[in-house]
Amino acid sequence: MLLAIDVGNTETVLGVFKGGQLTWHWRMATVRDRTADELALMFGGFLEQHGLSFTKQVTGVAIASGVPSVSVALRDMTERYFHFSPIVVEPGVKTGIPILIDNPREVGPDRVVNSLAAFAAYGGPSIVVDFGTATNFDVVSAKGEYIGGAIAPGIQISAESLTSRAARLPRIEIVAPKAVIGKNTIDAMQSGLVWGTVSEIEGMIERIEEELEAEPTVVATGGLAEVIVPLTDMVDHHEPWLTLEGLRLVFERNAGSDE
Repeated sequence: MLLAIDVGNTETVLGVFKGGQLTWHWRMATVRDRTADELALMFGGFLEQHGLSFTKQVTGVAIASGVPSVSVALRDMTERYFHFSPIVVEPGVKTGIPILIDNPREVGPDRVVNSLAAFAAYGGPSIVVDFGTATNFDVVSAKGEYIGGAIAPGIQISAESLTSRAARLPRIEIVAPKAVIGKNTIDAMQSGLVWGTVSEIEGMIERIEEELEAEPTVVATGGLAEVIVPLTDMVDHHEPWLTLEGLRLVFERNAGSDE
């Protein structure tokens, strides 16, 4: 079985694949200064819920991490507790997706594996919209090439900026209000954040389509996608575990099956 680990700036998502199928998954907060031993304790607790352990069942680990300190700790944890080296998405690892931008090393590993998973599932051209700490737009050509994208502040970042810089604005739950025209401060903030994000992604998708001169398949993923996707008809597929699926594909290209 394969343990796939997607380390984001805010959350870390874990998934266990059995026979190519995502069988179990968990979310935890990303803490940059956790040690390998602390991570082992947490991961061991997740695995134990389903009768799994470090020394049995799990035969491979694949990691996509945009947080260098966590990457180091995860490598150490894997080698010490699983007793083998992980597959880490980084330069030199086979992904099967050419990266056609000015400096391929700049592309975050999550963006690479998302693009790979989207192309494997739906072909190209495609756009992956990832609602994480940032809202990422990643574009894949008809040939399966990563050709670039865009990065915008995520919904949570925008909400935190409002409350930290405007003394009278409260912290709010990020949900769609009943109407676009808010009748109170909370509704107005929710409208700006949620419907503003909907307008942002619809506008970006339209502009990307114009540059591609094609109608790409739009795939949404990320923790807050479930808030936005029901509010627009421009997203074709919602794939909450797209990054984990991409990690499985990378693992197969570099180490074989996840059995």
